[in-house]
Amino acid sequence: MSKIANEIKQTKPFSSLEEETLLNVLRTADYLSYQVDLIMKEANLTGNQYNVLRILRGAPPEGLLCHEVGERMISRVPDVTRMVDRLEARQLVTRTRESSDRRAVRVKITPDGLKALKGLDEIVAVRNKSLLEHLGQAKLQKLCELLEEARP
Repeated sequence: MSKIANEIKQTKPFSSLEEETLLNVLRTADYLSYQVDLIMKEANLTGNQYNVLRILRGAPPEGLLCHEVGERMISRVPDVTRMVDRLEARQLVTRTRESSDRRAVRVKITPDGLKALKGLDEIVAVRNKSLLEHLGQAKLQKLCELLEEARP
């Protein structure tokens, strides 16, 4: 019996190798996300809010349109606007309406947002390394390649 079968207490064989593989990917992603969420919880952020701040830190100085932030997110989020509302309330981002199209909202990271990220950078880097370094560089490279091939 495979490790994933034991973990989810699967008593019947998987219907296919594809199903078993997909469940392995989902279970692993959930485990890794949870580990990062523990760090974010201490910083009073969600993983998605952290992702938005990182996106904005790497954005051009004028920031990004709200929909551009959504397109760059690791996980698809149905309501980026609400997330930006929460970050703005904490003064981690600012937002302005475009003069040419009042429906378009531009979002920028603030100095407080940059400070919050700076405080998390090393903690996240250490956690990432501790979670995956046991695989070694060659396996990590191969895993990246395989996961990229799995996406269209």
